[in-house]
Amino acid sequence: MKTMSNWVGARGKEHGAKGKGCGAWGKGLFVLLFILHSSFFTTHSSVAQSIPVSQTLSPAARMSLITYGPGDDDISSVFGHTEIRLVDPALGIDRDYSYGGFDYSADGFILKFLRGTLPYHVAVYNIYQVMYYYQQTNRSIREQSLNLSPAQRQRLFAALEKNYLPENREYRYKFYYDNCSTRPRDMIVDACGDSLTIPSRSRMTGKSYRDLMNEYLNERPWYQLGMNLAIGQPADEQTDGWRAMYLPNELHDQLARATLLQANGQTVPLVQSEQTIFAAQKLFRQQVPFFFDPDVVFTILGIIVALFTIRRYMVAGKVDRWFDRFLFGIVGFLGWFLFVLWMIRDDGVTGWNPTLLYSMPLHLPLIFWATSSKVTARRRTLYFGLTSVLILLGIFLSNIPGGFDVVFPLTLLIRCIVNMQPNRRVQTPALID
Repeated sequence: MKTMSNWVGARGKEHGAKGKGCGAWGKGLFVLLFILHSSFFTTHSSVAQSIPVSQTLSPAARMSLITYGPGDDDISSVFGHTEIRLVDPALGIDRDYSYGGFDYSADGFILKFLRGTLPYHVAVYNIYQVMYYYQQTNRSIREQSLNLSPAQRQRLFAALEKNYLPENREYRYKFYYDNCSTRPRDMIVDACGDSLTIPSRSRMTGKSYRDLMNEYLNERPWYQLGMNLAIGQPADEQTDGWRAMYLPNELHDQLARATLLQANGQTVPLVQSEQTIFAAQKLFRQQVPFFFDPDVVFTILGIIVALFTIRRYMVAGKVDRWFDRFLFGIVGFLGWFLFVLWMIRDDGVTGWNPTLLYSMPLHLPLIFWATSSKVTARRRTLYFGLTSVLILLGIFLSNIPGGFDVVFPLTLLIRCIVNMQPNRRVQTPALID
């Protein structure tokens, strides 16, 4: 099976994404679908053979949780990664179970990729085969040895191997709800049953899915903007500890505080011990140049549009309909893109997107209806008046970090206002192509 990256004869990069930063808004949106699909996955090749589910582990076997820290090499590594490791020296077993990877040759790949229905699969390999990559990319590797009973270890091993069978290997990835972090969490919880207590499981974090995600994207403002433009109201759902564990570091931290009730009635920590296999160095992170920050770019754009609009209207008494067609045409195209994401995405995270209020898809083609050569003042006022109301609602409801969802809609609002104003020299503004 061809995976996105291959450790046999190629560098096994997490997720295989190539975006080394982004200098334009459009590029951030272009990679959005890939990010929504693969932000929490490693796609190392499955180099291990299946072990019979009935295989009995030796008393020396141990299970551990591997947490890879966030990386800087590309956007796909920014959230980190989680795996489950099994080591049984008596049986000569050392294998990591990683819920990542997908097949480029799958039937209907593009459509499935767009819809969020592309199946992912479990990969199994040895940690030492990938350690060099994480060291070279300065990503920490932490291992938490789990204090499981022999029966719990056996159940977890059997469940992992059952998942690794070819007929069970694939699963349906969902951005916040079913990824490389939630899968190991669920496997450990199922193996431990009622004996496991995670104190923070039902405790509200005070943060939404979006808030937690953005903490990892602050140094990548264009990708942050692109992702926040596309995700809708489901991303604003407040999280408790259980939901927050969609992020590998959250899973690591919460399991570190979890406890197990043993058969003898004694309560012990779930994490027996922890070791740092590789500690990432603290490096100075390169910031996006000031004038390339999205907030600055769109603020400058807004000022230019405002000055152009005021000068043309106040001095020349004209409203340039070619400019409105260009501006609202682009906005309409963006709106259709976001609307299609809402309609076709299977994981639901792009639904009920308030961004669509000011990036209304029907701008394309209605902007041509509202700026035609035979347009009446009533038609123009109706279109731009309704657009103004939607823009104000969008500003109020949108939840994008930074100033984009205020500055950009206000830029559109300026054009709406001037189109509804009578010309100072004649009864109606002079609309020119």
